Amino acid sequence: MWNYTEKVYEHFKNPKNVGEIENPDGVGEVGSIVCGDALKLTLRVDRATGKILDAKFKTFGCASAIASSSIMTGMIIGKTLDEAAKLTNQDIAGSLGGLPSEKMHCSVMGMEALEAAIKNYRGAKQEKVIMGEGERLVCKCFSVTEAKILKAIKDNNLKTVEEVTNFTKAGGGCRQCAGEIEKILKDYWARAEHKTFARMTVVEKVKMVEKVLAEEVNPKLKLDGGWIELVDLEGDKVKVRFLGMCSSCPSSALTLKNIVEKELKEKIDPLLEIEAQ
Repeated sequence: MWNYTEKVYEHFKNPKNVGEIENPDGVGEVGSIVCGDALKLTLRVDRATGKILDAKFKTFGCASAIASSSIMTGMIIGKTLDEAAKLTNQDIAGSLGGLPSEKMHCSVMGMEALEAAIKNYRGAKQEKVIMGEGERLVCKCFSVTEAKILKAIKDNNLKTVEEVTNFTKAGGGCRQCAGEIEKILKDYWARAEHKTFARMTVVEKVKMVEKVLAEEVNPKLKLDGGWIELVDLEGDKVKVRFLGMCSSCPSSALTLKNIVEKELKEKIDPLLEIEAQ
């Protein structure tokens, strides 16, 4: 039994704005009945002001899906398209007093339907916009695309496959895509960490590299009577020098690869290049 808030129960038992606007100005569809959840959102927009005059939904899904759709339509009516476009799935879940982690994908579905309807209104050539159409499919069980997974990771700071499943349903079926989802996560955070390192000042980069050398690398090397120091830093290239017993050790190349490079890439940035002087 899911631990739902009173607000979720309220919008599930008495949903607002159910139905479909005749000749709507914007239409967005997400999900699939075959996959278990589907939502169609229709908008009426004042073309002079860009305000959403009316919003109606048809949802096939659980209590969380219906409640998320209901409260989302109430949140956007009266707002301009630009204001509505800033709505996040966290805003929707928050307005319901929270959702179980396993049901966060319902709030994502509402946000995606809104994005699709706005996109349709603003000039998409199709009669309606179906989110994810034409994108690379990762999860065949629930028709979840790579783009949807990446957006969920970015918007909600997701770090595990389980969290991705909770927010997108990807990996919640046969689990064959779990490995691919894990790779998407790893690649995304590797790029994100690289951007963070790239934005640092030279002094900040030097301090970070020296900290890893002092705390993670040198304690291992000193067991064999050697240590290592930072010589220079050029962009992503870290230049180091072996000292003590390590300076003349025939295995220094292996040490550079298996200890120095491993620690620096794991702790700082996987795109670093390590070079011994």
